[in-house]
Amino acid sequence: MSVQVVAAKMAEVELKDVPNKELTAVSPLTPKAEEKGSSNSESNASATSPTVEPAVKGDPSPLSSTPNAAKMPQASAMKRPDPQQNGGEAFVNRDGTVAEAPRMKKIQFADQKQEFNKRPTKIGRRSLSRSISQSSTDSYSSAASYTDSSDDETSPRDKQQKNSKGNADFCIKNIKQADFGRREIEIAEQEMPALMALRKRAQGEKPLAGAKVVGCTHITAQTAVLMETLAALGAQCRWAACNIYSTQNEVAAALAEGGFSVFAWKGESEDDFWWCIDRCVNLEGWQPNMILDDGGDLTHWIYKKYPNMFKKIKGIVEESVTGVHRLYQLSKAGKLCVPAMNVNDSVTKQKFDNLYCCRESILDGLKRTTDVMFGGKQVVVCGYGEVGKGCCAALKAMGSIVYVTEIDPICALQACMDGFRLVKLNEVIRQVDIVITCTGNKNVVVRENLDRMKNGCIVCNMGHSNTEIDVASLRTPELTWERVRSQVDHVIWPDGKRIVLLAEGRLLNLSCSTVPTFVLSITATTQALALIELYNAPEGRYKQDVYLLPKKMDEYVASLHLPTFDAHLTELSDEQAKYLGLNKNGPFKPNYYRY
Repeated sequence: MSVQVVAAKMAEVELKDVPNKELTAVSPLTPKAEEKGSSNSESNASATSPTVEPAVKGDPSPLSSTPNAAKMPQASAMKRPDPQQNGGEAFVNRDGTVAEAPRMKKIQFADQKQEFNKRPTKIGRRSLSRSISQSSTDSYSSAASYTDSSDDETSPRDKQQKNSKGNADFCIKNIKQADFGRREIEIAEQEMPALMALRKRAQGEKPLAGAKVVGCTHITAQTAVLMETLAALGAQCRWAACNIYSTQNEVAAALAEGGFSVFAWKGESEDDFWWCIDRCVNLEGWQPNMILDDGGDLTHWIYKKYPNMFKKIKGIVEESVTGVHRLYQLSKAGKLCVPAMNVNDSVTKQKFDNLYCCRESILDGLKRTTDVMFGGKQVVVCGYGEVGKGCCAALKAMGSIVYVTEIDPICALQACMDGFRLVKLNEVIRQVDIVITCTGNKNVVVRENLDRMKNGCIVCNMGHSNTEIDVASLRTPELTWERVRSQVDHVIWPDGKRIVLLAEGRLLNLSCSTVPTFVLSITATTQALALIELYNAPEGRYKQDVYLLPKKMDEYVASLHLPTFDAHLTELSDEQAKYLGLNKNGPFKPNYYRY
């Protein structure tokens, strides 16, 4: 059967036979003559039928669903370009005659076209190509946090929001995201067994009854589980974020809906950051008596603005290297006026959160922001503490060539024994593809290093503070900043060279991706026990100094997580315990033991 016969039969199917609002495709093989003859019927049906537009010539439509279309003898005809048809195509039949291929048409629904035309106005702020002339602290949508773009332009400080109970003592991005945030929290609870067990065991005793905890940490689903656990144990909580990029807006909304006073949103400015901390602390008729800090900013703000508050504060719990360093400085200067618990150097924080969390999240953060392939890449990791060890192990496993810089000869020797080459940064800065800082220090990567980097070098930080990379030195007239996606900036030199700066030098994993929930359960449980210990300690047990969590509590935190793995501890016999000089129930290691 020739193509002409098939086309003639197909022409008998008219558009008016297509039921309204159904996705039945119209045959693309209707000849031109028939199109002219049926123009009136097509125009009458255009309001309710799909609009038909010419498609690319020679592109056979896969949408034909008419019975005759199935009879087309495609196997007996061969297509070839027809130069006289301006790039069109023709069919060569078995008898050698050439027949012009029917013009193809594609279906596009009018309502779809209209919706597509509207879409750019809704997602304009999510464009991957943005000018850095806009504030670098705008709230960008990322894989780590759901963001409703409809209200991105308005600062939360300019909004009047209330939760379903009429409470307005919070400042977040959008209270309407609360349901989404609640689901995130419920998912996190499944991976935080120790906190849930602690909540269940101590809920009746209320060991934090009367505690008024003011907190400044990353506001994520994992932190929300901690906050709700503290509330279940009797505490009142007010919270701000310790990082301007790490807040999950939907989680903050869920907490606000649940009655927590939360002051944080993703993409705060520096001014917003300190404003949120002040709102968290400065409330008439409410006096905090416990501090839970991450980085020392909250403690610093109270010392600077409200020093009299320390008369009623029982203690500080600090979880970061940066914050602990500040506390030791205060203690050395004789200015620390309350006891402080150093959670960062507890075994359950340092050996698990710092190591295992960073081992997994470093790859996640780099992949989400740059889509980089790690195999064969040359990477320099500055610092070989627990965070550096985790980063190096992950990158090495992915096939990267890893260099390490270190000031401590013991950590340096560990890096060498683990198979990494120890170098000075200026020895490899011209050749490496990725630079990662994780020292807790300042000015680890300075402008001189940045000037010497190769084109396309990725620069990021895995330490708590944004002081490790000298980002301020890049804000000069001769350099151009280009925002290419959320938390990713290209800094371009006059000669065209560019580096890829992630999260403006702030903490990569919590700013650009997420972190493993289970390992954060270990840290959060340690924080909760530290708060309970300081709040309930009899007067005189802890002086105005910095303390480590008792070894017995470290072991208790670890034991709460073992059932997840169906793990079974071996028990000492009386004879064995006597031989080692230990209590059968622990602690099993002296305080000086290095795990």
